[in-house]
Amino acid sequence: MDAGREGVGSEGGLTPAGVGTRTAVAWRSAPMLLTALAIWLAFTAGVRPLLLPDEGRYAWVAFEMLHGDALVPTLDGLPFFHKPPLFYWLDIAAMRVLGANAFSARFGSLVGAWLLGAVLFFFLRARHGIDIARRALVVLATCPFFFLAAQYANHDMLVAGLITAAVLAFVRAAEGAGRARLAWTVAAWAASGLALLSKGLIGIVLPALVVGPWLLAQRRWREVLALLHPLALGAFAMVALPWMLAMQSRYPGFFDYFIVEQHFRRYAASSFNNVQPFWFLAAALVLATLPWSAWLMARARTLWRRPPRDAALMAWWVVAIVAFFSVPSSKLVGYVLPALAPWCTLVALATRMEPTRTQLRRASVAAGAAVSLAVVAALAWQTPRSNRALAAELAGAVAPDDIVVMVDDLFYDVPFLAGIRSTVVVVSDWSDPAIARHDNWKKELADAARFDPGAAARVLRPVTDIDALACGSGHAWFIAKAGAGERWLAPVPNVTRMRADAHAELWRAPRHACSTTSGR
Repeated sequence: MDAGREGVGSEGGLTPAGVGTRTAVAWRSAPMLLTALAIWLAFTAGVRPLLLPDEGRYAWVAFEMLHGDALVPTLDGLPFFHKPPLFYWLDIAAMRVLGANAFSARFGSLVGAWLLGAVLFFFLRARHGIDIARRALVVLATCPFFFLAAQYANHDMLVAGLITAAVLAFVRAAEGAGRARLAWTVAAWAASGLALLSKGLIGIVLPALVVGPWLLAQRRWREVLALLHPLALGAFAMVALPWMLAMQSRYPGFFDYFIVEQHFRRYAASSFNNVQPFWFLAAALVLATLPWSAWLMARARTLWRRPPRDAALMAWWVVAIVAFFSVPSSKLVGYVLPALAPWCTLVALATRMEPTRTQLRRASVAAGAAVSLAVVAALAWQTPRSNRALAAELAGAVAPDDIVVMVDDLFYDVPFLAGIRSTVVVVSDWSDPAIARHDNWKKELADAARFDPGAAARVLRPVTDIDALACGSGHAWFIAKAGAGERWLAPVPNVTRMRADAHAELWRAPRHACSTTSGR
């Protein structure tokens, strides 16, 4: 699209006489705005400890891949196929340069957030002019939902950025022609392939759900068929398939677990955690994007009656994402992050309808930024459930011959924070048939054990083995829930509590020579 022609009038704020000058200003603005976005998101990304379980889990997986097989995600040495590897690969790259720390563990999310902002800015600048593009970027950056998700170590923000890139590229392709259409189509499918490598099949399902019905509602059948160009499909296959084929070749049950169980069965099941009512995600989107959502609510009727360009696309995009994730009973707020780009675009269009309320817009920017920083500060101060202090003590005392044992719980952040490169032993009742019915740490490890039973036999030990784990050279270090260590460790001779925190205890026992009946 021609940025000058498309930006003429109230939508873009450009006039034919000023196109050349303002276009030059727009080009100069882009590097500054996107650099500012990167600094804003990264500045506080490492100031708070990892939250559990998600951030500790994914940091641990990336840390193990850094020091092990970078192709296979592992959790405590066991193949962990809940999510594909792109997020981990980005974190590994950051860890190689910056070390294993909280910032590096969140690097994949930072990349996804910045990408989301960048592709939205360039899309809106081309179709609406610099004013709307800048407004939308400011709204996005000072939206607490976006800011906090950008600094949260899980796969949601990365896939949101890549899905946004794919949708916007598909739209540019549908409205282009010739080589430009083909280039945008290939880019869209490649972005979808990367999105699949980020969090699975939603990487292609959600872009198709947004763009397909939008085109079909306009009876643009030819554009739909054009988006299925063989070259573009080949680009998608080249990006998305090699890793999955490699995993299936190495682990024959991979496709059934990763595709069928983690996608179709999980979407249809009602037994997972975080069961919420149908309206939960819609309400969460409104609340998590305050104060900006108030602008949209105030101008919703006007946007409906006199919709600006792309308003219908953006509205459908929001509805499609929210509705898709509202169907399953299990819901997490992060699921609707792919709806942030259209949501913030609609907010930017709504604020454009209030040209005299400059002070109110500035107050909204300040309020959104203040809330975002306040939440980060509160989490850094309270350090909820963090085992940072315990991990620091363990890191300074554990020796190469020692063994680390977690007792009836998985303290995800400890191996990462303590720099423990070897696997830890996890003691629990692994014969409990209820494990398969609950979506928790036990099920994660039990599922992973399917793919490497030999490794599982070494790291997943029954409770009856707890005294035998103190056999050998060096020391045995036990980590248990606060107040539970004395009960669990009664059979272990000469065990001493080294640290007791609010959520966990650290115990140490000298290891001794093993008898032939020790169970080792």
